[in-house]
Formats: sequence, structure tokens, C-alpha cells
Amino acid sequence: MSDRAFLTLDNLTLSYGNSVAVDKFNLAIRKGELVAFLGPSGCGKTTTMRSIAGLLTPTSGTITLDGTDITRVSANKRNVGLVFQSYALFPHLTVYENVAFGLRLKRMTDADIDARVTAGIKSVGLAALSGRKPAELSGGQQQRVALARSMVMEPKVLLLDEPLSNLDARLRVEMRAELQRVQKETGVTMIFVTHDQAEALSLADRIVVMREGLIEQVGTPEEIYNNPVSAFVADFVGFENVFALKDGKLATPGGAVALAEPLTASAAGFAWRPSGVVLGDGPFQGKVKSVSFTGNLREYLLDTPLGPITAEASAALPVHALGTDLAFGLPLKAAAPLQRFA
Repeated sequence: MSDRAFLTLDNLTLSYGNSVAVDKFNLAIRKGELVAFLGPSGCGKTTTMRSIAGLLTPTSGTITLDGTDITRVSANKRNVGLVFQSYALFPHLTVYENVAFGLRLKRMTDADIDARVTAGIKSVGLAALSGRKPAELSGGQQQRVALARSMVMEPKVLLLDEPLSNLDARLRVEMRAELQRVQKETGVTMIFVTHDQAEALSLADRIVVMREGLIEQVGTPEEIYNNPVSAFVADFVGFENVFALKDGKLATPGGAVALAEPLTASAAGFAWRPSGVVLGDGPFQGKVKSVSFTGNLREYLLDTPLGPITAEASAALPVHALGTDLAFGLPLKAAAPLQRFA
């Protein structure tokens, strides 16, 4: 992977009428990088992707690809591939003909088309199914056809819009591995849009967390997962116990609460994952409101003066029954300090 910026979005602003969907978006993506745009519905991630594809003209700002300004270049001349959420396969065409469709529009020779299509279908593991039509394929197989169809066009950037959302849980896991394999083997620069944090964490080299048209945080999966910079990012990646910090105390629905340990650094707030909450010991008290068995863990929801607290414990341990009064602790070593709380 090159360290040089290959795709640059500079002060990109995107609007629908008078409504600003993305505001002054700045991002540099390296060649061969796999980047996830992560965020809730309506945060601007798909809008940003559509602008890269050339389907939406920016209000202001520039898009530069491989040293060329493509901000006003038409979509069919950008050499950018796009895999839609719905796959958009032609139902009357075979796998082979679906993958070959774009190449035929380019008026390539039959020999060149056959070489590319055969290699493309093989790369996604569908060589034995090239004569089938979409209705004869599973959802995961259809997704692979859509991927191969874009890949054979040899795009400089490949964009995927919620590529796994139509698949069941098992197929999603399989296709994550498939996408990652194809991307690493081909070296194509890839951006995918998702609202699924597990998908982004497992696939991406870097994650761009978005909120209301703005970038909240950019980082590696490890950085986003372990060191969220804001309450929004913390909540989005599984820190269910999030508190603002005011005058050295936690701001809770029940009032200011002093931590059991002295603070050694300034922060706008702290966040704990359920796994970071100590059950059965600590300075705080709560009542077990619900218990959920999740396999090797039990998840507890506690009703406390601090507000609802979510905690986890090994399923091998004795269960704490509903209504049980339970001590708990929030150790600072298990907390993520937040730079921003709003």
C-alpha cells in the first residue's frame, strides 16, 4: 500500500436543495487502502460515496483521484466502480454475461472479454456457476457476481454501498472474508459504506465515523474500538456506559458522582464497555433489571442511581437473579477517556 494520497476529498460540501448533507469533508485515502464509512442512517456516508462515483455534484470542494481533479468529470469517465446494495444484476443474463456486460459496452475484443470475465469469475469463486442466471444463485453468490462485474472493469476505486446488508448472519461473515481476500489480492482501493460496526472493524484498514454530515473520527479499527474520541463514537462502537465529566465527577441522572479513584488526566467524559464493569464488588449499588444469556456471557442491565448500567459476566459464573441488589465498580483502567462529549 502506497503512503501517497491516491483519492483526496478536499473541503467537500454536498447539498440537497437548501439542506447540507455533508459539510467541509476532508479525507485522504492511500492507494490500495480499504476504508469504511461508518455511521447511522442519514449521516452522509452514502451521499459522500455517490459524489465520488459522480452521481452527485458537490456544492463546493474538490475530488482528486490519482493526481487528477475529477470533481466535474462525468461518472462514466471516472474509472470508479460501484456495487449497489441491491446488486442490480440483469435477471435474463447468465453470470458470465452479467460480468461481461460493461466490457462489451467498451467494445473490447471477444478474446479480451473472455480472458477478463473468466479471471473475474474465478477470483470470486464462481467458475462452476458461470452459466447460471441470478435467480438460480444464493444472495451471497449474487453479491460475488456484482463484485466481479465491477472488478473486471479494473476501476481505480471500487465503492460498495452497504454490500452485505441483504445477507443473513452466516453469509455476512463469509462475504467479509471474501471481500477482504479479493481486495488484498487485487490491491484495488476500496471504500464501503456500512452502519454495522462489526463489519467495519473486521474489514477496514481505516474507519471514517460520520455523524450529521461531519467526520467524528478517523482511525484504524483498533484506534476506533479502543480509543473513541467522543461520546457519539464510544456509543457507536459498544461503550454502553457513557458519562460526561464535570468538576472531576461523573454527571449522572442522579447527580454528580465521585469516582473511587483519583483522576490523573483531564477528559470530557469516560466510557465503559459492559465487559469493563466489575460485578459483585465496588462502591456503587444497583438492582438487576434484566439478564440475557448470549452464549459464553450473560449480559446484565442494572437499575442504579447513576442511571442504567450494562455489564457482562461469564456464563460459567452463578447467575444473579432478577431483583438482586448488586455492588458494582467502574474502574478507570477499564474506561476510555473522551475528548469530546457533545
